[in-house]
Formats: sequence, structure tokens, C-alpha cells
Amino acid sequence: MTQHRLIAMSGRDPHEENRVSTPLELLFDLTFVVAVGIAASQFAHYLAEGHFATALGGFAFAMFGIIWAWINYTWFASAYDTDDWKFRLLTMVQMVGVVILALGLDDIFKSIDGGQVLDNRVAVSGYVVMRLALLSQWARAAREDPARRKTIRAYIITLLVAQAIWIGLIFLDLPIGETFAAMTVPFAIEMAGPFLAESKGEGTPWHGHHIAERYGLFVIIALGEGVVGTVASLSAMVAEQGWSVDAALVAGAGIGLTFGMWWSYFLMPSGTVLHQDRSRSFFWGYVHMVLFAAIAGTGAGLHAAGYYIENKSHIGPVATLLSVAVPVGLFIVSKFVIYAHLSRSSVFTHGAYIALALAIIALAVGLAALGVPMAYALVVLMLAPVMVVVRYETSGHNTMAEDLARLKQRSLH
Repeated sequence: MTQHRLIAMSGRDPHEENRVSTPLELLFDLTFVVAVGIAASQFAHYLAEGHFATALGGFAFAMFGIIWAWINYTWFASAYDTDDWKFRLLTMVQMVGVVILALGLDDIFKSIDGGQVLDNRVAVSGYVVMRLALLSQWARAAREDPARRKTIRAYIITLLVAQAIWIGLIFLDLPIGETFAAMTVPFAIEMAGPFLAESKGEGTPWHGHHIAERYGLFVIIALGEGVVGTVASLSAMVAEQGWSVDAALVAGAGIGLTFGMWWSYFLMPSGTVLHQDRSRSFFWGYVHMVLFAAIAGTGAGLHAAGYYIENKSHIGPVATLLSVAVPVGLFIVSKFVIYAHLSRSSVFTHGAYIALALAIIALAVGLAALGVPMAYALVVLMLAPVMVVVRYETSGHNTMAEDLARLKQRSLH
């Protein structure tokens, strides 16, 4: 229900029951569907052209900007969402900023490919719009939540400093290599900002289960690129050869890969652990940036496979298969790293399963090198996340139950 008056931004109850994503948060996410789609499409295009440096550099820059903007809003909303008219209007302004950012992604990829000066003017302009709205939200929280004012001021300062440096880099006109080197400074400030802020005074009252659900929704946004990539590959094959067994295999492999990654991710008990121990949140949240990018990159790789099948690619079968295999491997490794962190275990505990998944991925690449049709290599690749799911459903669920019981017992002491 719309709030007809302003509600004091004193912080949401971090133990609120049945806390779920609001319709406003879901609407906000739609702008990121577009942004991730554009970044993945550009990534696939330059991969197929064989411009690997452009593809990787542009995609890394784009996904960092997209994911970090989403995280900034999401954690703030988890702590201070009042859902009144002022909060809604400022969220709309942030949505406008995301759209501007998305419109600037093409310029970023083109300028990297040109090899001269990075053209991120439009993208940074979008960030300025988002940051002005977010800073207004933080300023309101500082006024209305005096108990956490010290923490909130730290957020405001780091956001202002980082944004000022991003803007300043636009006017320096440095060569691309030097620009990326200089970007390490605002990047470090961005990453350190929340940690420094939350260490001052009383931390912001974010909700563990709500944050976990919101991250799960961004996983679904990124997985949407897997569906798009599958359709691109399938339509290319059908246009080239008509409906065939290979076409059916591409459809099954693409959707199976996407579905396997979805199933594998949502096995993690993130909400339960974060609710019990919020100290797990920083590493958990940051490694998710790699995981999100890996999922979107998998969809882009499937799209690049479509270019290859359609004979519109300038790269060979091995490079094409690697464009899917590398992000799948990165997804699996980052997922196990996150789970190891949540469960307070060593990632080496899961080494056998990681090694098996990577062996399956290597087998798929090897088949492509031997001239096996792309459709069959993709089917083998699909088995990597499927193996993780099978392992959980057969015996892994017992291990997870033991981990959760151990963590619950630890939290009681």
C-alpha cells in the first residue's frame, strides 16, 4: 500500500518475519535486466569477432558498474526501505541512472576496441544520477536515524570521494591502459567503503534473509542471459540446417546448463547463515560479483556459440567452446568458495567435486578441439553443474545439514 505520508527512516527490523522483495524492488530490477543484456550482447559480439581484450575489458568494466550499482541500492533498501512517496521517487531517479548507464555501454566497448581513450562519459553520467539519488537517501537516513549517523556518514564520504575520482578520470583523457590503472583507486575505495562504514558505530540494520533473496533474484536476472544465448544458438542452427537432432541437443544443452546453474546456486543456505552471523556478509557479497558476472558470461558465451553455428564468427570451435566453458568453471569455483565461507569450512574440502567439474569442462573443450560438433560438446559441458546437483541430491544434503547444525550450535555459544 502506498504511504501517503513520510515514514521516519529509522531502520527496518533485521529480524522482521516474512520479509520479501517489494514490488518496487522488482521493478527496479527490470532496468538491470536491460543493462546486463546489453553488456552480455556486446561481450558475445566482440568474442565472436576475436577481439578478446575488448570483450573481456569491456565486460569486466560494465559488469562491475552494473552489479555495484545494484548492490548499493539493495543493501540500503534492506536497511531503510520506507516505501513512502519520497523513497519511491528517488528509486525512480536511480532507475533513470541505470538506463543512462546501459546506454553508455556501447561507447565503452567501442572505445576499448579503438585502443585510444576510454569513452565512459555516458556511463559515468548514469552513475552520477544514481549516486545523487542514493546520497539523498543516505542523507535522509542520517537525519532520521541518529543512532547510526556515524556509520551513515562514512557511507556518504566514501561514495562522494569515489564518485569525484570517477568523474575526474573523464577529463584526464589518459590512454586506456593508464585509465584502467588509475581506476584501481576509486575501485578500492568502492570496495572498502561498506566495510569501513559498518565498522563504525552501530551497523545498518539489513535483513539476512531479505538480502539472500535479493541476491537470488539477481542470479535469475543473469541466468536470463543463458536463455537468450540458447535461443540465439538454436535459432542460428535452425536457420542454417532446419530442425534436427543437433538443434534439439543445443536446446537441451543450453537450457540444461542454465537450469543446472540455477539449481546448484539455490542449494546454498545463504539466508539462514547470514541471519545467524552477519560477519559472513562482506566476503559473501563481494564474491557474488564474480559469480554474477560468470553467469551472465555463460549466456554471452552461448550467444557466441550461436554466431559460430551461423558461420558469422571469426574464431574457431575451441575458442567458441571456451567462451562458455570458462565462465561455467568460474561459476562453479566461486559457488564453492562462497559455500565454504558460509559453512566456515575449507574450500579444499570440496576439492574433489571442483576437480570433477573442471575435468568435465576440460573434456568438453577437448572434444571441440578434436572436431566433435558444437552441439555435442555443449551437452558434455552441461554436465558440469549437473554433477554438482547430483552430488547434493545423493549425499551432499547430509553434509549441508551437518554444517548448518554445527553453525547453529556455534551461534548459541
